[in-house]
Order: sequence, then structure tokens, then C-alpha cells
Amino acid sequence: MKRLYLTMAMCALAFAIFACGGKPEEAFKNLSADEFERLIEDEEVQCVDVRTVAEYSEGHIRGSLNVNVLDKHFINDAEEVLDTDRPVAVYCRSGRRSRDAARQLSEKGYTVFNLDKGFEDWKKEGKRIEK
Repeated sequence: MKRLYLTMAMCALAFAIFACGGKPEEAFKNLSADEFERLIEDEEVQCVDVRTVAEYSEGHIRGSLNVNVLDKHFINDAEEVLDTDRPVAVYCRSGRRSRDAARQLSEKGYTVFNLDKGFEDWKKEGKRIEK
């Protein structure tokens, strides 16, 4: 009988997980290029390019800081230059690395916004870039 109850409980849990999409809700907000642009107009928002230095030097969003998420010291480097009391807007080339950076920063207590489709979409939308 215990085995039956345990099996039923496990099935109910599995159903609940799959019904909710199978993954937890993100601790940060993904934004379109237009939304991201409006957000970073606020001088309180810290804009961070999490790509490599080489990628950053080829072009970036005006006023952004460069903190490479692939560096093993990413969080330490970010904490040296970011203020936890101010929102952080992150981006990378396509949105994949910046999601990772957003998760890490969120876990450290930052309020984080991610450019959903990355710098490539930013350029495609005709947004301003700096070299």
C-alpha cells in the first residue's frame, strides 16, 4: 500500500512539473530590443556586455561595461564594478551567455534584465552601436 501511495505522489509531482513547463521561472526579465533600449536610457541602470573583449571592441551598446561571463572570475569582476542597489541590464551576441550571466547576478541579489535575442538582434533592429 505504501508503494502505491508513493507511486501516486511521484506521478502527481511529475505531472505538476511538466504542466508548468518543466523548468523554474527565471529570476530575471527578458526584454526585446525596444524595451531594453528604453530601460538603459535610465542612468541608474548599469548596462553590461558579457561578451569577450574582442567582441566588445568590434562594437557594443553605448555606455556599456564589458565583463566577460566566460571568465572564471566573472562574478568577482562584476561585483567590483556593479552596484547591487541599481538594476543591471545584460547582453551578449545572441542572448545565451547573457542568460547565464543574468542567473548568476540574480543569485547575488542584483535586479537583472536581459536583452532577449542579444546584440545581433539589437543591430538588426537598427539600434545605435559604438565602436
